[in-house]
Amino acid sequence: MTRQSTPASGGDRPDLRRGDLEETFRRLFDEHAAVLHRYLVGRIGADIAGDLLSETFLIALQQRDRYDAERGSARSWLFGIATNLLRTEVRNEVAAQRKQLHLAAHEHSRRVVHGHADRVAERIDAQTRVQHLARALAELSPSDLDVLLLTSWAELTPTEIGETLGVPAGTVRSRLHRTRRLLRASAASSSALDEEGVQADD
Repeated sequence: MTRQSTPASGGDRPDLRRGDLEETFRRLFDEHAAVLHRYLVGRIGADIAGDLLSETFLIALQQRDRYDAERGSARSWLFGIATNLLRTEVRNEVAAQRKQLHLAAHEHSRRVVHGHADRVAERIDAQTRVQHLARALAELSPSDLDVLLLTSWAELTPTEIGETLGVPAGTVRSRLHRTRRLLRASAASSSALDEEGVQADD
């Protein structure tokens, strides 16, 4: 099912050049901090997410003159700032994740080496699928990865993601379609290799 975009209220397109800035930013924090924090935790982990959340709102305050309510909602603007911070913070994010995955798989294999043969086989199969997914994610461009995670973790609509990344909603839909196709192809490839392994064992 396709999510329907919730019409932005007037409160989510504030005038940051006038009025009580303290009250305006307090309201923005109350409305958007929780979902931003969940997104950041998913991308970078809880240890750093809090710092990036604070930095997001600090930059928003410092750069409030750049906000244009006609170009998008405050929610999209804040996600744009957070995404830019993530790109700076996790420039080597995919490589680090792949390294962690390799180390975890190695440790996992070491722990189960003396286990029951069937259980070992099941765990190796699961590791193989995860490794295929990690490789597929590693091959995505940063922009495609942002679109995928803003959709799946932040639950933004294509229109909101377009506002966040500064691209047309049609471009977001195209990137999302291409990314999902690549991930499906990777999953199918992984399943085919599993079947070949079973046949070889037979």
